[in-house]
Amino acid sequence: MRIGWIGLGIMGRPMALNLAKAGHALIVPDRKSLDAEMRAGATVVADAKSVAAGAEVVILMVPDTPDVGEVLFGPAGVAEGLKPGTLVIDMSSISPIATADFAARIKERGCDYLDAPVSGGEMGAKQASLTIMVGGPKAAFERALPLFQLMGKTITHVGERNGAGQICKVANQIIVACNIQAAAEALVFAAKAGADPATVRKAILGGFAGSRVLEVHGERMLTRAFAPGFRIRLHEKDLSLALGAARELGLALPNTALAQQMFQAAAANGQAESDHSALVTAVELLADQRLGG
Repeated sequence: MRIGWIGLGIMGRPMALNLAKAGHALIVPDRKSLDAEMRAGATVVADAKSVAAGAEVVILMVPDTPDVGEVLFGPAGVAEGLKPGTLVIDMSSISPIATADFAARIKERGCDYLDAPVSGGEMGAKQASLTIMVGGPKAAFERALPLFQLMGKTITHVGERNGAGQICKVANQIIVACNIQAAAEALVFAAKAGADPATVRKAILGGFAGSRVLEVHGERMLTRAFAPGFRIRLHEKDLSLALGAARELGLALPNTALAQQMFQAAAANGQAESDHSALVTAVELLADQRLGG
């Protein structure tokens, strides 16, 4: 298939390359950041409009809601180049409410739209083991499924409603954030109380409190391995989406609100571009206790 891809960052680049390795033809907009591998493996065109004009499927993987809106509907955007029958897939993590609006506007042009945010981080993108949460028409989902299977392992059609995938992703980010905060607090508590946090983590992993977050991000916290797999500023953005939706629903999310504040505190202390496991640095500041590394 001819696949237009917009957004070649930490996640988007390996996801796009997995499609190219399977034989799909990539079309990407020209950017100074395009490396030699992408230029050699894709057709490079002037802008998002030109990407859409040459593609059967257009996939977006950009940071935030305004970015998706600009790519789709800004000057020389995707919408200007769409042909009826093109499938647009947004794999970014953005507002469910905005997603429904974007989908309606794309459908007015005779095209299908799926929101398909992902979880799994940079490693999941590289290994094609992402979890993909999809909202939109069933027929469009079935059309896209062979592509999703080249990028992920757990692929769920959450519902026919556009925005359902984004709702699922927001729920995912709530759970991950609260688990990161819990792991950070537990390890800093152990260190402050005089125990070896690495040994405490090892013991806990074998019990009911064991988790993937404690396994992976607990190790990152102990070794200070904060090179970004998923940046703090992006997770803070996702929690802002959760809290904004909660206000509209009249819903209280107290732990989510606290986790968002902790991410903001870490960002304010220079960790905005660090991996979200660096939330531990905010806990350390409050405790005056560094884990080590």
